[in-house]
Amino acid sequence: MRTLITGGTIVNADATTRADILVDGERIAIIGTDLDVEADRTIDASGKWVIPGAIDVHTHMELPFGGTFAKDTFETGTRAAAFGGTTTIIDFAVQPRGGSLRQGLDAWHEKADGRACIDYGFHMIISDVRDDVLSEMDGLVDEGITSFKLFTAYPGVFFSDDGAIFRAMQQTARNGGLIMMHAENGLAIDVVAGQNVAAGNTDPYYHGTSRSPVLEGEATNRVIRLAQVAGAPVYIVHLSAREALDEVRRARDAGLPAFAETCPQYLFLSLDDMGNGFEGSKFVCSPPLRPAEHQEELWTGLLKDDLQVVSTDHCPFDFHEQKELGRDDFRKIPNGLPGVENRVDLLHHGGVREGRLTPNRWVEVISTAPARMFGLPHKGAVAVGLDADLVVYDPNRQHTISASTHHMDVDYSCYEGWDVVGGADVVLSRGTVIVDGEAWHGTPGAGQFLKRQRSPYLR
Repeated sequence: MRTLITGGTIVNADATTRADILVDGERIAIIGTDLDVEADRTIDASGKWVIPGAIDVHTHMELPFGGTFAKDTFETGTRAAAFGGTTTIIDFAVQPRGGSLRQGLDAWHEKADGRACIDYGFHMIISDVRDDVLSEMDGLVDEGITSFKLFTAYPGVFFSDDGAIFRAMQQTARNGGLIMMHAENGLAIDVVAGQNVAAGNTDPYYHGTSRSPVLEGEATNRVIRLAQVAGAPVYIVHLSAREALDEVRRARDAGLPAFAETCPQYLFLSLDDMGNGFEGSKFVCSPPLRPAEHQEELWTGLLKDDLQVVSTDHCPFDFHEQKELGRDDFRKIPNGLPGVENRVDLLHHGGVREGRLTPNRWVEVISTAPARMFGLPHKGAVAVGLDADLVVYDPNRQHTISASTHHMDVDYSCYEGWDVVGGADVVLSRGTVIVDGEAWHGTPGAGQFLKRQRSPYLR
């Protein structure tokens, strides 16, 4: 199948070019002006942008949490991602407590293989650092699972102490992997949360006030210093607070290989959204939403490359029945928000349209940097020889975000009623059109598992 995309403006992280694109099979074959070639299909992109398919490196499909599971499966979640212009996700496989990494990885392959509609890879959550687990890490890196997530939060579930984290970092310093850190001081947070509940403060709002931004900053500094001594790079996931950003900025200014992502919810939502009684449970995630004054600091961090990536931490739970589990105790509310479908448009509207990001920097944080950071050399740019993951994007398309029209399998939207400008018109995954307007042409199981390389971006 040969597809010709004509008349569009190619927006890459490093350049903007008016050119046509010929896709031959799964790869980009030719880029040039006024191409005179034969094609099976022609897509007119006049007046629109052609961008590389977006890459979301932080999703949680079917994640077990608090006695329930995240609603989106690998089929529904990747379909929704595609409608939002995302053509690759990296999800988190979870090591069972007391079990092996292999057990967790096999379980996630069973969830995803034959079901995902777009390409996917895995990070590995390590919940129990042991000698045999450290040895397993080397084998997983050779298999293309090149990143491992640990937590200073969630005591009794995912929490690892400093010694365990340090040993894992030493292992990645040897095998070329990357440690990703959820950096909040979970032990102190549990004390404050327990005190709030004992005082009768059980509403979702107190989830936010129990998790001080200072405790995110403290944990961020701590894991960066552990990585410094271990001689390993470190990547801070879902950074939400100015205090944490300051620590990443300080480390990067000193030349340390410290990297971080933020998420749309921290750029657009705030602690105030959690203050409407139990309706605030819709906005419960960890780290929590912060006071609004943190937002501009995060935008500045994106502009100056103190933050390299915007991902979603997509982890949807229905308001009814699932979030309800914590009606009498905010500690029991399943932590997570839906967002895999909205990221690209929110960042375009609030970043590009509002003058905070150039179109090129927008492409960088949603596609190019994630590809480079996480070892996907055939993704993240519109260039000859790369996978034809392409989005014909209309920067002037107006639409309203709503749970009544989104494709995520969750009963609410954090951005209900928001009017945004910019949207994906046509989406190609490895050369195949899977979204055309509101029409779905994708197939469950068409997504391929991606064996990722050790990332040269980190060396």
